[in-house]
Amino acid sequence: MTPIIFHNPDCGTSRNVLAVLEAAGYRPEVVEYLKTGWTRELLLTLLTVSGLTPRQALRETKSPAKELGLLEDGVSHETILAAMLETPVLVNRPLVVTPKGVKLCRPSELVLDLIDRYPPGPFAKEDGQLMIDAEGQRLI
Repeated sequence: MTPIIFHNPDCGTSRNVLAVLEAAGYRPEVVEYLKTGWTRELLLTLLTVSGLTPRQALRETKSPAKELGLLEDGVSHETILAAMLETPVLVNRPLVVTPKGVKLCRPSELVLDLIDRYPPGPFAKEDGQLMIDAEGQRLI
């Protein structure tokens, strides 16, 4: 199976996760979900398999979540899910799918849990912290 990344090219973490996959020799399917949007079935499947609730997958910063009242106590998962379908930027990213599962890869080193081979090192996160050393060993 080809890895799938639900990607926002304007996000440094998302760009770094894509770079990890490509440097490790994968040719992931890239879904720019801000352009394509979500279907209810797909988003629910991704959340269920990853073990996330809509609230846990909600992007709270650099999104309209606060303005939409989604951060308030008592807002239902159904309300958050409906808002995510209407406003795709509310879904935190990147979500990555591989045969090993589905994961919200924030921080970006979480993608290493989903792949069988690592990129050659050294390889750094978007903030400059090494995630793979020169010998190809995972550091974080």
